[in-house]
Amino acid sequence: MFRSILAGAQKLAVGVLLLGFAASASAENLTTVKTGTLPTLTDAGALIGLAAVDARPLAMAGQGVFVLDAERKAWNRVDATPLPAVRGVASDGARAFVLSGPIESAVVDHVVQWSLDSGTLRSSALPPLPVPLVRAHAALKGDALAVSGADASGRNFVLQLSPLTQEPQWQTLPEFPGGEASSIALQTSAVFVTVAGDGGDRLWRRSADKGWQDLSAAPGKIVPGSARAIGQAAVLYLVRDSTGATKMVSYHTITGAWATLANAGADASVATAWNDGMLWASPGTNGAVVFGYAEIETGKLLLKWLDWVVIVVYLASMIGIGFYFYIRDKHNSTSEFFVGGRSIPFWAAGVSLYAANTSSISFIAIPAKAFETNWTYMANNLTAVVGLVFVAIFIVPLLRRLNLMSVFSYLETRFHPAIRMLASALCIAMQLGSRMSVILFLPALAIATITGIDVTWSILLMGGFTIIYTALGGMKAVIWTDVVQVVVKMGGAIFAIGFIIWHLHGGFGEFASTALAEHKTKLFDFSFDVTKATVWGFLFLVLFDVVLTFPKDQVLMQRVLSTKSDKEAGRSIWAFAAIMIPGGFVFYTIGTALFVFYKTHPERMNPLLPIDATFPLFIAAELPSGVTGLIIAGIFAAAMATLSGIMNSVATLASVDFYEKLVKNPDPGKSVRFAEIMTVAAGLVGIGIALLLSRFDIHSLFDVSIELAGLLGGGFAGAYTLGMFTRRANSPGVAIGIASSMALTLAIWSLKIVHPYFYLAISILLCIVIGYLASLLFPPPTRSLAGLTIYRDE
Repeated sequence: MFRSILAGAQKLAVGVLLLGFAASASAENLTTVKTGTLPTLTDAGALIGLAAVDARPLAMAGQGVFVLDAERKAWNRVDATPLPAVRGVASDGARAFVLSGPIESAVVDHVVQWSLDSGTLRSSALPPLPVPLVRAHAALKGDALAVSGADASGRNFVLQLSPLTQEPQWQTLPEFPGGEASSIALQTSAVFVTVAGDGGDRLWRRSADKGWQDLSAAPGKIVPGSARAIGQAAVLYLVRDSTGATKMVSYHTITGAWATLANAGADASVATAWNDGMLWASPGTNGAVVFGYAEIETGKLLLKWLDWVVIVVYLASMIGIGFYFYIRDKHNSTSEFFVGGRSIPFWAAGVSLYAANTSSISFIAIPAKAFETNWTYMANNLTAVVGLVFVAIFIVPLLRRLNLMSVFSYLETRFHPAIRMLASALCIAMQLGSRMSVILFLPALAIATITGIDVTWSILLMGGFTIIYTALGGMKAVIWTDVVQVVVKMGGAIFAIGFIIWHLHGGFGEFASTALAEHKTKLFDFSFDVTKATVWGFLFLVLFDVVLTFPKDQVLMQRVLSTKSDKEAGRSIWAFAAIMIPGGFVFYTIGTALFVFYKTHPERMNPLLPIDATFPLFIAAELPSGVTGLIIAGIFAAAMATLSGIMNSVATLASVDFYEKLVKNPDPGKSVRFAEIMTVAAGLVGIGIALLLSRFDIHSLFDVSIELAGLLGGGFAGAYTLGMFTRRANSPGVAIGIASSMALTLAIWSLKIVHPYFYLAISILLCIVIGYLASLLFPPPTRSLAGLTIYRDE
């Protein structure tokens, strides 16, 4: 049966891929911009500045401050208490901060925040600037406010503070080079300043690790103070070109590419952030002020009928596999439902291990990470293979000989039932909170981007189909659907790379030269900076994240425990390791290819979309009909492979570690029924958390998943290490180590003193050290440790 399924999947993939090569990527502007005008402001005097408070435009003029009414029909004067001397404004469309100073000079020495209260404009002062500035500009992004300018001697300054803290304090950044700054913006944890020069305006960026860098020439003269950060990686500017025309352009902070979005008034001289775009003002006749605006729209690119056919065939095949095993096996024993009757061939278990380890995080977030940075995170895959060798030789045979279904049964045998149940409960919480919810949300984001279906409905669709076939088919359905899903998602991923390179003007040569010139294929970072992902960090992490964590990973170990023998179990790990490296290069290459594509086609990038939506955007906008459906099926496959494993594993833990422990004389049939119910319950809880997650703006879900895994999963991995590699560790000492490691890791997380990649390693290390030392305070174990440690003399 499965050979026919695989053959059918391969034929479908090849057919759609060949069809896809007949189409080509479009080069027209993808971003839709809505432009318009607002009522003219008359008899207000000379315009001083623009801002927006709670999305209400404010015009500061010689005769006072005016606010646009809710119907956008007229400007009304507002009372201001008090009205400062306005020298500049920073606004993000919701808040406004005004630069002010003595009336008799152009110096800026303090900043006030404006808020609208029942038609009255109220102000609250921030701490005075440490250095009075002239020619000042300001920028606002999230919880950061920055001010640029020059002191009396002409030195350039950038000052920054967080106005949301209880006692905000200004910080002075290193002086930026060049001449007079014409604008400042905050984006992607960096400061962007445009500087006027003889050859035209230039853009400079300051980041914490690289300092000030000269990025590129602006496509014209920047309208002073017109910079506005938008989305997660774009800055909007008003630029006056050599013909005198004024345009709204975007600069993408990752690709470094400029794109023209809309025409503005030829005499636009003042601008501010407003809604999803910009509002600008130009002088009119008889002293009037004319207003124009441009708003970026997020259009949806709907699927074609062929895309839906591919997706329906894929989903139907997954449900079919679940029904097949439900009808064939009936699931009268827990062994059949939880570990597939221990009859799975090693190669299928190895492919399933890879499928579970490369979820939608790999399919969406890793290309986004490579698009944003480079391949340094790929070093983790390379070093992980070394750890898997150790796991295959020492750890897997030990646990496989115990014939476990829940890996936490080991902790009861080695230590105490309470440690087993606590570890199992925390594992369930981690899988639902840090894994399943993120894995559900990412493909839902992709589907929403492509089809226009709301994220909520996408999450329900994804979770619902996975619940059905997992509850029906058990572990056999999980593993064999994983095999099909790896074929689908890897085929789609490889095609995406080839499609991008094929449609570059310079082909592979352009791809390679651009990637190398921009250091996008940098693989190893040998620095000793603990706030970054470095080789030393990965080497340190492999010991903890692979060798010491693998034994307590129920999702992965359950596949290993489903094999026919100890030897087959070890071979499944070898198969997993053999697939991991080439698979990793595929997903990181997607991100690099996307970078090259959008650097050469900046007009195809929507500034509003989050970075994690980069690959879904490409799928929706560039790939031909049919191929888009195949890639979406690949996204489904990436998510559903991991989701099904999580659901089955959570159900296994709930049944084996809790139901069968707490219920007297448990019946195997009832245990399976309970596991089926828990499969559905786990799916519903994961769906609920994913829906909650969709309400927040998270810069990188890849980083979030790493943080949560480190905070929730480290303590009990340390318990496994103490149990398998030491004879002296005992129950009370291990309990103290677990509690201490969790508390201390949480404290380190709150201080944010290291990169999130280190949280898991720190938590495990703390548990090992504290747990072992604490064990010395209690008597050594008296029970036999035969077969429970790596030592053979027990």
